[in-house]
Amino acid sequence: MIIGYSFWGFLGHGITDTPDGGRSHRRPWIDALINAGHHVVFLQANRDLAEAGDDLGNRYAFDAGLPEIEVLFLEWRWPIKGRNTSPCGSTGHTCDLHRQRELLENYTLGNGVRTIIWDKDRQLPPDDPLRRHPAVIVCEAALHPTPGAHRLLFPLDDALLETADPAALAALPRPVSLIYIGNQYDRDKAFDTYFAPAAGRFRHLVAGKWTDTRRWPEVIFAGRVSFERVRALYRGSLATVLLLPERYAAAGQVTQRIFEAVLSGCLPLAPAEIRDVERFVPPELVVRDGAEVIGAIQRLNASAGTGEHADLIAACVERLSVFRLSHQLAQLQSLLEATGRRP
Repeated sequence: MIIGYSFWGFLGHGITDTPDGGRSHRRPWIDALINAGHHVVFLQANRDLAEAGDDLGNRYAFDAGLPEIEVLFLEWRWPIKGRNTSPCGSTGHTCDLHRQRELLENYTLGNGVRTIIWDKDRQLPPDDPLRRHPAVIVCEAALHPTPGAHRLLFPLDDALLETADPAALAALPRPVSLIYIGNQYDRDKAFDTYFAPAAGRFRHLVAGKWTDTRRWPEVIFAGRVSFERVRALYRGSLATVLLLPERYAAAGQVTQRIFEAVLSGCLPLAPAEIRDVERFVPPELVVRDGAEVIGAIQRLNASAGTGEHADLIAACVERLSVFRLSHQLAQLQSLLEATGRRP
């Protein structure tokens, strides 16, 4: 099929000063779609070239117009005040939302083109009319998506799972006991509960965009780091905490940070309020408050580099199978076939 794909972010390493968690999984996902026989054309701006100077080996097609397509696939964008709701051309404006609206009006609403909305950030309101449009299928990266939506988790390249070596990862030196890599958005409550109490006890680091940190003077905030540094930071850290907005936790949605951490041997401590939490981590890594985070890190420090440590990494790797790219591709294929059967 000819898939018109809309995303606001990067396929390559991109630039440091931007949020885009999709970089860890978007390119393998796109390559899998192409290898499955689909023709993919990107319908948003080529930010890799325009902002990062990366032509991606000229492997991918971008089109700023309205080309003929059979399926419109949207990584869902939503209004962000001061960024994509301002007039085109104004300072700080990004045109992702305007372009998405143009695509929807032309393809979905205007011509009934089959449309898949991947609401990766759980920002599409439950009562949005698009959820009821006959040409639209909504997907969410959650174990328990909104009623009427379908599960499409963040895809993890199968080869990375199959080549993971827990013993080798356990043997790496890990001078940092606790790390968090990610942005502040809607995470203050989880940070207060789980991360901040432990930060005062152990060597730690927070990397990402945190704009208001005055309430945590004891925490070391490093600011945004380049995408290339993420793996090295995780490989030097013993544990992280899966800090989630409440709307993610309630639906059993964890971000790609879990497999970025686990495949580097950094163990993810998971708050108990995450729905079906033991689908993501073994029971030993489930925590209920800051005191349990402290206790877990103490135990992990005591066992670091041992067979017990390697076994725990292996248990986490095993649970990553739910994210396998091959599973997500099969799910998308079934959705494409379902949309193809619609009158």
